[in-house]
Order: sequence, then C-alpha cells, then structure tokens
Amino acid sequence: MGKTRIVIVDDHPLFRQGVADSLSLEDDFDIVGQAESGESAMEIIRELKPDVTVLDVNLPGMNGQQITRLIVAEKINTRVILLTAYDDTEQVIHSMRAGAYAYCSKDIKPEFLVEIIRSVNDGKYFIQRREFEKIALDEWLVEQTENTARPYSDPGEPFHPLSSREMEVLECVTLGMSNKEIASNLGISHQTVKNHVTAVLRKLNVEDRTQAAVYALRRGWVRLYEQDSE
Repeated sequence: MGKTRIVIVDDHPLFRQGVADSLSLEDDFDIVGQAESGESAMEIIRELKPDVTVLDVNLPGMNGQQITRLIVAEKINTRVILLTAYDDTEQVIHSMRAGAYAYCSKDIKPEFLVEIIRSVNDGKYFIQRREFEKIALDEWLVEQTENTARPYSDPGEPFHPLSSREMEVLECVTLGMSNKEIASNLGISHQTVKNHVTAVLRKLNVEDRTQAAVYALRRGWVRLYEQDSE
C-alpha cells in the first residue's frame, strides 16, 4: 500500500511547519503540499488531490468550512480534517454537515492526530476523540441539533407551509450548501436563491440558516444521509 498523501493548510507558518515536521516522522505519510490561505489551498488541492487535507478553520479568504464545501461540490477525492482553536458544538455541526471527516482542537497531541489521519483515510469520522461510522455520525448530528436548538414558536402558532421550491432550497441549506452551490444545483439564479432563503427564514420564524436546518431536521423533513443514497 502506498503512502497517505497529505496537504496541510494553516496561516501561521510556525504551527503549519510544526504539524508538517511531526507528520513527516511517520513512514506511511507523505506531506505533498502546504498552503496559508483558502485560495492557495484550493489550488494545491485541485492540483495534487491529496488523500487527506489537514485544514485550519479560520483562514484568510475562504474559511475551512467553505473550502470543505467546495471540495465536496467539485467531487475532489480528499478527506478533510478541520483544526480549530474554537471548539463549540454549533461549529462542529456546521463543519461535519459541510463534509468534513474530522473536527479537532488545535491543542491535539501529535500522536493522536496521526491516529485520526489513518482512521479518516480508512473512511472513519472523528469529533475530538470520538470515532464514528457514517450512520452513527448522522444520528449524532441530529441529536446535537435538537439539543442546541432554541424553541422556534409557541404551540398554538399556525404553520406556514413552504413551496416545493422552498423545500428544495431548505434541503440544500441543511446539507451545508452555499447560495452559489444551491443555484448551480437547482439551475436557478443566485438572487433567486437569496429570495427563497429569506422566505424560508421568515416562514419558519428562524433567524439564520443553521436554525432553519435544525428546524427541518427536528421535524424529519430532511435526513442527513439521503445524499449518500442517491
């Protein structure tokens, strides 16, 4: 079996080089590239198509979640491990829905990052120190969205049904897609997507896209694993 080809992306040179040096000690790893911004990361990832990308969440230009969504949209066969200095459940939900395979704090020990890279390369998912299979991850995400969601409406409040197009847009939002990706996927304009998203937020009485996604998941309108069965 060949070596696992890895790209490392972080805007702090000392941290980035430290990760590279640490991973280079492993005989089965090959550090094929490094980048310091979202745009340069995408150029390298498109060109080299590494097995695994170790990616900082907070980057100049595109952030780690946006890069992850773009990798998924372009069907680039690299598995993303996101590193962050800010560990909160909402960001985990965003990141894993975007298509990341792992979400870890930047204070992770080198030996555990090595273990995560090997597991991710074998198709496993990680949130901090917990390993998941795909279906278990989807179940965890639904559970977490329910636990972190605020109440959306009073029990007696009338429900305003969405149009079929608004439901399609909501499904895309729940899968972590950007407006541009939704426009391309549904064959409509970027402005039309923005109009539909605004209408969805108003009708569901929620403040942002994350809350709209939580609303849909709690009611079983969208299942996170449907995209893999298509």
